[in-house]
Amino acid sequence: MSRSTRDAAAVPPGDDDDDDLTIRIQALRHTYASGVEAVAGVDLDIPPGQKLAIVGQNGAGKTTLVRHLNGMVRPTAGSVRIGDWSTAEKSIAELSHRVGYVFQNPDEQIFARTVAADVAFGPKNLGFDEHRTADSVAAALEAVGLAHEAGAHPHHLSLSERKRVAIAAVLAMQTPIVVLDEPTTGQDDAGVRLISTIIERLTAAGTTVIAITHDMDFCVENFDRVVVMTRGTVRADGPAREVFAREDALEHAAVEPPQLIRLATALGWGETPTDPVSFVDALERHRRGSSGGR
Repeated sequence: MSRSTRDAAAVPPGDDDDDDLTIRIQALRHTYASGVEAVAGVDLDIPPGQKLAIVGQNGAGKTTLVRHLNGMVRPTAGSVRIGDWSTAEKSIAELSHRVGYVFQNPDEQIFARTVAADVAFGPKNLGFDEHRTADSVAAALEAVGLAHEAGAHPHHLSLSERKRVAIAAVLAMQTPIVVLDEPTTGQDDAGVRLISTIIERLTAAGTTVIAITHDMDFCVENFDRVVVMTRGTVRADGPAREVFAREDALEHAAVEPPQLIRLATALGWGETPTDPVSFVDALERHRRGSSGGR
């Protein structure tokens, strides 16, 4: 791994004066003009550097919830604070210094004529000088495997590549909080593994990573904490292993557990293996138990 790749995916908290960028969501409600209450009283504290996944069926309120973090949506009631900032008192431009948001549909985010220009837009608007912008763009594109496409028109790329351009655009901004809306959309296995690596490097550097995902295998393999939402409320919240053992909460939210946990349940193990290593360990324990320890 080159220095630029490492730097792009290991973003320091940046120029903020407030070192404690804990996210505090209190009694949050949001009702759209149509009368639909998308968030119906949510309380969450998210400490700096945490890897948090939010899961639930379509319409559960996940996207509305996280869009409060960068000001795209404002509270109808309750509050959202990022460190010493109340999001209700800050503009989207101000909040972009602390929160980078990758949209589910990259075409809502991509607009420039070249990949490099698109990725450079955020850093320039945050006030990076020319040298820092160039370094940040180069590092971000290398991190997502698209350095060779810097001069290409973004809309000539595949959906998978456009999604990674959108991720690079946020990496280049070097925000202390990164929100990923369905990051594995359109990705093949190599793309998913690359995104997993980026998440790991971000959090290793102290960046908070929050993801909305329907990919439960990706979720359990990459996130320490899982929040299950349904009808605008939090149905379950805790370590991934514990949350995916909550059959009642998952069924209510129409969420299917990861495949290894489903297999362990079908085998009657009563365990929640979250990765192949823990599954093999559980298998060995049950083999020893069934053979009487011989």
